[in-house]
Amino acid sequence: MKLKFLGTGTSQGVPVIGCKDEVCTSSNFKDKRLRTSALITSDFGKKILIDCGPDFRQQMLSNDESHIDAVLISHEHTDHVIGLDDLRPIIFRNKKDMPIYALPRVANKIKTIFSYAFAEIKYPGAPSFEMHEIGENKFVVENVEITPIPVLHYKLPILGFKIKNLCYITDASFFPKTTLPLLRNLDVLIINCLRKSPTHISHFILPEILILNESLKPNKIYLIHISHEFGLHDEVQKELPDNIFLAYDGLEIKF
Repeated sequence: MKLKFLGTGTSQGVPVIGCKDEVCTSSNFKDKRLRTSALITSDFGKKILIDCGPDFRQQMLSNDESHIDAVLISHEHTDHVIGLDDLRPIIFRNKKDMPIYALPRVANKIKTIFSYAFAEIKYPGAPSFEMHEIGENKFVVENVEITPIPVLHYKLPILGFKIKNLCYITDASFFPKTTLPLLRNLDVLIINCLRKSPTHISHFILPEILILNESLKPNKIYLIHISHEFGLHDEVQKELPDNIFLAYDGLEIKF
């Protein structure tokens, strides 16, 4: 299986509009970060999208991707759902509703934001979604077994997703005790890391990730949801332990 990082930036992206710091003005493509999202390609060629933010259209075109079979949604914040309307050409080409998997609260929010997609009499050209409400139990999408990982985004319960021995977590700031056993000794832990300091109310920062690295002992960690405050990609990478990597847009890993 493969995972491609379609975006690795925070809700504002990098560069930030109007910002002239060294990261936002960097010419290194690894310092250009669209909003966080990832694309799983199964061993059977099925495409499973994790989150669908405002950069979805650009991400698909930039990566020469044209197909999505299903969408996993971690939570309802705009930078993770607002691109769902841009699934329309894929839905029209597939000639079927797009399956979306989300917590009941998140599913209801999506139905509110995109009410026209769920109307009894739909406007011609509106997208059509097949909503699947999930909880903490394992589920299967396109022959891929997925384990939801409960985490907290400040006080908001959201989900990470574990596939095989890889776990993808975005926008987390705290792990419930029941979640920790699911995260130990992973091959790959993909996790949000906003910056080096100061502490953030709803996102992990680097010192907290270093503690998690020692306690959870993953083989590799890839950091996502990175802000321009973190620093230049190449310089930060030199400071990290050997098993921790800054992800970047377009990076693809096998697992």
